[in-house]
Amino acid sequence: MGVAVIACAERDLDAFTIVSRPRRAEEFAAAIAPVDAVIDFSLPGSIEPLLAACENARKPLVIGTTGYDAAQRAAIEAAAVTLPLLLASNFSVGVNTLFWLARKAAEALGPDFDLEIIETHHRLKKDAPSGTAQRLAEVLAGARGLSVGQDARHGRDGIVGPRDAREIGIHSVRGGDVVGDHTVLFASLGERVELTHRASSRETFAAGALRAAAWLVHRPAGRVHDMEDVLGLR
Repeated sequence: MGVAVIACAERDLDAFTIVSRPRRAEEFAAAIAPVDAVIDFSLPGSIEPLLAACENARKPLVIGTTGYDAAQRAAIEAAAVTLPLLLASNFSVGVNTLFWLARKAAEALGPDFDLEIIETHHRLKKDAPSGTAQRLAEVLAGARGLSVGQDARHGRDGIVGPRDAREIGIHSVRGGDVVGDHTVLFASLGERVELTHRASSRETFAAGALRAAAWLVHRPAGRVHDMEDVLGLR
């Protein structure tokens, strides 16, 4: 994704300039000093020193990394109090529209429809479920008054018994070079509704990340923003 963001920015030099490309935590402070905004697509372990560097330099931060644990998420939430910060599991306009549609569908269809999420990614992806699938689960849980921590069911194996009405099924498929497919399945007796987004290029995510950075530069601190804010969908 870092390579994709750089390539996308270089095709729009009137709007964006890549000032620095730090690769190690000890490079963050010097690399961040001259920039207007920081875009992070790295690994979860980099977040603490990156937050510290951005807070010290008071630079807006766009985070596209996924797979954070509870402590790391808490650190991000705390930093957003004083730092313009945007966290998104997916920067695609289409995927963020999918979040909005999934919320509306869950509300309209009601509890008679079972909720299942299926995500597919390339064989090299390290975390599962994807950050986008996790966000979809949070959207569905919020619409139904459920809890991802208590009601999410990650795959099924063996004699698991009948499906509980509160379950949000999440299923991860890995293989080949799939950029990212996500389907939300609403299934009831006699009918199904499916919402699907398929990405064919990482460029759509890179363009969204740059759009988010340009938007965030002019926003205050106070809370964690996301792409629904950027797109005016909230």
